[in-house]
This record gives sequence, C-alpha cells and structure tokens, in this order.
Amino acid sequence: MSTITVPFLDLPAQHASLKQQLLEVASRALDKAAFIGGPEVSGFEAEFAAYCGAAHCVGVGSGTDALALALRALGVGPGDTVVTVPNTFIATTEAISLAGASFAFVDVDSDTCLLNPDRLEDYCKRSPAPKAVIPVHLYGQCPDMAAIGRLAEKYGFQVLEDAAQAHGASQNGRKAGTLGRAAAFSFYPGKNLGACGEGGAVTTSDPDVADTVRRLRDHGQAKKYHHSLEGTNARLDAMQAGFLRVKLPYLDGWNERRRAVAKAFDMAFGDIQGVRPVAQAPGNVPSRHLYVLHVPDRDGLLSHLAGLGIGAGLHYPVPLHLQECYARLGYKPGDFPAAEASAASLISLPMFPEMTDAQRDAVIDAVLRFFRDRT
Repeated sequence: MSTITVPFLDLPAQHASLKQQLLEVASRALDKAAFIGGPEVSGFEAEFAAYCGAAHCVGVGSGTDALALALRALGVGPGDTVVTVPNTFIATTEAISLAGASFAFVDVDSDTCLLNPDRLEDYCKRSPAPKAVIPVHLYGQCPDMAAIGRLAEKYGFQVLEDAAQAHGASQNGRKAGTLGRAAAFSFYPGKNLGACGEGGAVTTSDPDVADTVRRLRDHGQAKKYHHSLEGTNARLDAMQAGFLRVKLPYLDGWNERRRAVAKAFDMAFGDIQGVRPVAQAPGNVPSRHLYVLHVPDRDGLLSHLAGLGIGAGLHYPVPLHLQECYARLGYKPGDFPAAEASAASLISLPMFPEMTDAQRDAVIDAVLRFFRDRT
C-alpha cells in the first residue's frame, strides 16, 4: 500500500522554483513604490494579449471584475438577460447581477459538462433573444464555440467567454480568449496562471470594448478627474502583474504536464464500470485546470481518498439554480437534469503540474483500489 500523500494542489512547489524571480518583483515594487499601473501592468497586458492571440488585454482586480466590466463594455445592463450554465462558480452570475442584468440558464452536455448549443437554441426559440451568452470553459475546456457563434449571428446576441479555468486552452487552433467578442480570465492563485493574490483580465480584439473596460476599471476616467463613465476601482495591482509576467513563460509547459497526468488518469480509469472521465470534445486542447470523474458513491470515494492522505474536491456540488440565494427565481430540481446529474456524481482529483510520477501513481492506485474493493 502506498504511503505517499498527494495534496489537491501544490502551490508551494510551484513557487519554490520561482521564488527568487518573484522576490525580485516584490523588491522592485517596494524600491520604486510602484504599486498601481505602470510598466508591470502594461507589460503583462501586452504579453498576455500576444499569448492568447488577442489584440487587447486589460488587467483588472479579479475574474469577477473581468466578467462584470466586460458585460458593461458590451452594453449589458438593466432590462437585459444574459444566458449561462448552472454548473459554474457563482461569480458568473454575480457578474451579471453586478452589471444590472438578469440571468437565465441552459443545460449542459452530459458527457463534457459544457454548454449544450442545442439547449441554447431551444431557449432562443421560446424566449426573447438574450443580450449576451456566457459559455463557461469548465475545467479548462471550451464548449462548441463555432456552434455558439452561429447561434449568436442567427439570434443577435454577443458572446463573452468565461475563461477563468482555460488559460492556454484552445479549440480548432484558436486559444481561449479569442473565441467570442470578449473573454474574462481569473488569476486567482490556484488557476493554471495564478497570481500571488487576486487578479483578472479581459481580452478582446474590439478596441471599443478594451477602451471601455480600461475606463471602467479606473473609476470611469481616461484622464485623471475627467470621468466619462461611472466606473469602479478594479485595477490590477502592479506587483501581481509582475508575478504573472514571471509565470507566463512557464504556462505552456505546465499545461502540457497537466495533460500528461490527465492522459494517465484517463487510461487508468476508463474501464472501471460506472466511472466516466469528463469527455474531451473534438477540436479541443484543454488546459486541464481540473481533472473530474463521474463516479458512483462519490462521497465514499472522497472519504477513502482522504483516509489515504490524497486530496480531492467537489466543484459546484449544488448547481446555481438550486442555491439558496436564488430561491426567489423559482427554479426547482429537474429543471436542468444534465447539470444536476453531474453535480451529484462528479469528483475532482489532484491536478497540478508539479505532480510527480509517484504521486500520480498513488492517486491511480487509490481510486482503483476503492472500486476493486467494492466488487
């Protein structure tokens, strides 16, 4: 029996190899008192835009800021409806509310857990067209953005990617961040590209959207004390931008390691009766932010892994339409069956690029043992 413990995520291991570079960023910021704006922010914005293949990147304070400000820059506001999925973090719907709009849900594909374009078209046929749709690149994989784009043209809505888990993911050769009119990224520390604190960004190839987000993040001003819009304080800290600049060159390598670990997991778990890895859709190269399985007795497996010192997690076990804070909207169990079935059966296994082969094998052995012992 393996005695190796495996954390769900190992940020200290990542930062150990980068510690000197990260400390140099902090030292420069302290020496120059350069904490807001400046070359670290503009440098990161240029580098991340180039990495994604977008014309513009605007750094903001968090992923939630990125979604909310992007929606406002797309003209979304009171009286508008934005459609998204129920199996996502609440930041997606919080941002819609912050923009002053209402939200509605459509169900997901049961294999990929991603927005189902057929369900989106069903919604558009029976309801007034939404002002915008937010496809969520869940677990680091993009929904069928070509199909969503065709529906956008047909029904006249705008597409804002929730790319908070998709740094470096691509679909049909195009990176996340370039598949809609705009995209929102989070740089929360646990993301594939994570700051050492909060951070976010909006990418777009629309100069008007980029300009509006720049003003909104800084109290609506393009020039000090001249406010063309009522904005907010949502600037990306210069030190966090500097940390992100240190990490960005490593992102592709980190994602490649994630994909290698995920491939080993897929091969190991694919033949277990009743167990299904979340499917990879054609054309996608996912970032593998999370590795997620559909399993029977999810709580039993979670307890088994914890007893062996192996971290695991539950991501979005209560879909948004069934959250207490949204009870006023009148949704009920059964409204979105695919999302609800996923929420009841999914478990996230350890996934981080610093995972050793021994740690990977310990996870595999533990999962196989759990299901072997049940038979």
